[in-house]
Amino acid sequence: MNISELSVGMKDVSLTAKVSEKSDPREVQTRFGRRLVADVMVKDKTGSIKLSLWEKQIDAVKEGDEIEIAGAYITEWRGSLQLSIPKTGKLTVLDKTKKGLTEF
Repeated sequence: MNISELSVGMKDVSLTAKVSEKSDPREVQTRFGRRLVADVMVKDKTGSIKLSLWEKQIDAVKEGDEIEIAGAYITEWRGSLQLSIPKTGKLTVLDKTKKGLTEF
C-alpha cells in the first residue's frame, strides 16, 4: 500500500517506507504506566506520514532505514494522519547490507 492511499480509520495496514526523520524519545504516561515513545516521519514515493515508535522499537530504527510495517492502523492527531503499530502488528527493518531482516 502507498502512503497517499491511507485514510483515518484504516486497519491492518501494510507498507514499506523510508525513515526520513526521528525525534528524541520522550516519556509519557499511558494506561500501562510510564513508557518511552519517539516519532518518526516515514515516506515513500507518494507521500509521508508520522509513525509512533514505542520502547524497543525506538533504538531499532534510525534515519535512512527502510522499514516494512504490517498490521498497523491510521488515526488523526492534531489534524494530521498518524500511523500506529499495535502489539499484534510488526515492524521490520530491512537490512540491505546483510541481506536480512530485523523484526521488532
